[in-house]
Amino acid sequence: MKKSLKILLGTAILPLAILPLFAQQKTFTGEVSDATCGTKHTMAGNPAKCTRACVGKGSAYALIADNKVYTLQSQTPKVTEKLAKMAGMQAKVTGNLSGDTVQVSSVSKP
Repeated sequence: MKKSLKILLGTAILPLAILPLFAQQKTFTGEVSDATCGTKHTMAGNPAKCTRACVGKGSAYALIADNKVYTLQSQTPKVTEKLAKMAGMQAKVTGNLSGDTVQVSSVSKP
C-alpha cells in the first residue's frame, strides 16, 4: 500500500517539478520599481531613491509594464546590481514568468 501511494504521489508531483524546465524566456519593457510602492512612490525623493529605500527595507524589485506590476526575482548578484542601478528607469527585463513573478535572467537598457 505504501509503495503504491509513493508511486501515485511521484507521478502526480513529477509534472509540477519539471514544468519550470520548459518555461520560455519572455522579455518585458517597463519601469524598475519595487513591490511595495508599485506605481506610487510614497517616500521623499525621486522614484529611484524610493525604490532603493524600499528594497533596502525588504521589498522586492518590480517592473511596471503594460499597466501591470511584476515582482522580479533575481537569479544572480549581477542581475540584482543592474536592477539597483536602473531603479526608477526604463529597462528591458528577460526571464521566466510564473503568475506575476519574473525569474530574471538579464536586465538591460531598452
